[in-house]
Amino acid sequence: MGAMLRHPQPGLGRLPSRKAPPRGASRLVAREPLSARLPKPSLSGIRRLSWPLLLVALLYGGYELALRLLPYADRPITKVSVQGDLAYVSREAVQQHIAPFVEASFFKVDLNGMRHDLEQMPWIAHAQVRRVWPDQVVIRLDEQLPIARWGEEALLNNQGEAFAPSELSNYEHLPQLHGPKRAQQRVMQQYQLLSQMLRPLGFSITRLELRERGSWFLTTSEGIELLLGRDHLVEKVRRFGTIYEKALKEQSGNIARIDLRYSNGLAVAWREPIPAATDQTVAVKN
Repeated sequence: MGAMLRHPQPGLGRLPSRKAPPRGASRLVAREPLSARLPKPSLSGIRRLSWPLLLVALLYGGYELALRLLPYADRPITKVSVQGDLAYVSREAVQQHIAPFVEASFFKVDLNGMRHDLEQMPWIAHAQVRRVWPDQVVIRLDEQLPIARWGEEALLNNQGEAFAPSELSNYEHLPQLHGPKRAQQRVMQQYQLLSQMLRPLGFSITRLELRERGSWFLTTSEGIELLLGRDHLVEKVRRFGTIYEKALKEQSGNIARIDLRYSNGLAVAWREPIPAATDQTVAVKN
């Protein structure tokens, strides 16, 4: 028998192997559609942009609404309430004083102008003015507190501020203070300090004067004049209190003047001469 050679038929037997692509070679990738490659809109960005626009729209709408409603809400002022403990000025006088202001409507009344005008009244120290819906103005007043007279034409309050009411004859019982211009606060402070020091001795001050050269002169309710000089007023008044209690109290009714301008003593001038001498000088040993 002879050998037979068979040739493999195409399509039968082992499939031919594919060649592997060489390393480093790029593969073909299908391109994505254009819609997939476009950036998608960000909702957070839209929200960030829409909120300011919405706020502007609301503000504008509110403004337009307020303009349309203002004629209906802006009513005439029908009531003025004056509050505060008033002893020197009447509520009727205050209402008459501000009558030109309250002729305006509720929203158009000039509160700052009204407050400033009220504080120009002599007895008004501070004023507060506010609106109360729908047609009322409330005024709160603080009056001046007169402590002393300043010269012959004005009064001083507890802050040392001068004010000039129209009538001063009713305040002659107040102590009288004198001094250079713009020295009201300094004189008032000195008056309050010296009054506290002299009160335990039974004295009150009826007159205190600061002269141009800086010297202080004081008169008590008993008519005793104290010459204090320029400096160390507190020390001098303390010295006076010590000597007065020890040596002068029994003869206080006969004392006309006490000179405290000495460094370690004082000099007394009597209303009526005493047997020894007209003036008596008392020395204090340290």
